[in-house]
Amino acid sequence: MDVCNQCPRECCVDRRNGEIGFCRMPYNPVVARVALHMWEEPCISGKNGSGTIFFSGCSLKCVYCQNYEISHEDFGKEITQEKLVAIINELIGKGAHNINFVNPTHYSHTIIDVLQNNRLPVPVVYNCSGYEKVETLKSLEGLVDIYLTDLKYYSSEVSQKYSLCRDYFQVAKQAIFEMKRQLPEDVFSPDGMMKKGVIIRHLVLPGNLSQTERILSFISNELPGDTVVSLMSQYTPCGESGKFPELSRRLTKREYERAADYLYYSGIENGFIQEISSSSETYIPKFNLEGVL
Repeated sequence: MDVCNQCPRECCVDRRNGEIGFCRMPYNPVVARVALHMWEEPCISGKNGSGTIFFSGCSLKCVYCQNYEISHEDFGKEITQEKLVAIINELIGKGAHNINFVNPTHYSHTIIDVLQNNRLPVPVVYNCSGYEKVETLKSLEGLVDIYLTDLKYYSSEVSQKYSLCRDYFQVAKQAIFEMKRQLPEDVFSPDGMMKKGVIIRHLVLPGNLSQTERILSFISNELPGDTVVSLMSQYTPCGESGKFPELSRRLTKREYERAADYLYYSGIENGFIQEISSSSETYIPKFNLEGVL
């Protein structure tokens, strides 16, 4: 990689030689937390936990990001590729059901190198925002077992307002088509753990039910009927959400009930829903370099 074009921002900067693009991250991985994580979907976390590796930096600027400290403020520690391999092996040794790369887009070059040279005995989860380049995803084909992807917005005005990303839906739509091309069938073990497949997450935002309805309509009409959807109620005001009155509160029970009704009546066959009590700071990871040092 001479210049970085891994994400749709296409910054064309030479990160290897210290140039910084939209994600503000250096060439080597910056990691803020490594741990067995119990709060993913049941088929990802299981009994032992998902082996999560939280990368710092981001190609989006979501004003409400619950990981604001690492996505906007760049908290984390730069590590070598060899250290990343050691971290992965340690998580596997602790019984992780999978290796879960969280917010990995701007480190896809490192992830590809690691996975090409180290065959893992557990599934690899690519846990991303949905704002992905098809070309980058194609370079991951055969290396990623599970795409755990967001689909945040339908409207370009809303995606620009909340994430500085006017082309979010058009880009994410094509990315999800590519993910489903690579992994058209979801494969589960007898105990219900996902081994291969795609899960689409949608976080319901307060005051934005129209986005939810249009996203679920898109999934129902343009993706296979067995596509797995995770409808998330866990929105918690974080980051700069206080600047937006509609985002300054949690989701109401009625709002999430309406979102769940949209899911039910959309014809989507496989969906996860959450308890409204999932909206709590309790479920926000603590970024303290756990597992990194």
